Amino acid sequence: MKQQKESPAGFTQPNEANNSKQCKDKKKPRYCKPESIKQLECELWEQKRIKYPNIPSECLAPIKHTDKTANGLTKAIIAFIKLKGGQAERINTTGRLIDRRKTYTDVVRFKRTIGSVEWVKGTTTPGSADISATVAGKSVKIEVKIGADRQSEKQKQYQSDIERAGGIYYIAKDFTSFVNWYNEMFERS
Repeated sequence: MKQQKESPAGFTQPNEANNSKQCKDKKKPRYCKPESIKQLECELWEQKRIKYPNIPSECLAPIKHTDKTANGLTKAIIAFIKLKGGQAERINTTGRLIDRRKTYTDVVRFKRTIGSVEWVKGTTTPGSADISATVAGKSVKIEVKIGADRQSEKQKQYQSDIERAGGIYYIAKDFTSFVNWYNEMFERS
């Protein structure tokens, strides 16, 4: 039987080996970067080498992308569209923060903060997509959804409005399927 440690206060602590075994059982599967992301990084690296030919490779900042988070996937999609000659930008729909707090020092030199913080609703259309792009002269809106994330009713209405107007709307769940969709849509020979 494994020994348990006793703390100075007399409490017993579980053995570290048992603790680490329990943690290992609850770990999520390790993220494995898809080949499409690796290819994007290689192409962006080559572009960077051409842009900065006089700087040694080891002095250039590495280019890293991921598709395991919504933020990472959004950045990768924007980089890919720009690499292919399109225009893409992230759309911020959260509004903005107004900070009305003031900090002062009282007579006994304590710092005090008074006031409030307030969110002001954004002016974008409700349900706007995460990425707005122009590819081959066409308006493209891309909504990024990771894991169990689903479209809201406002996002579904926005999608219908875009498609009715002749635009292209795509829901990106991972980078590989986005690249496949992009190649089918825009890289036909």
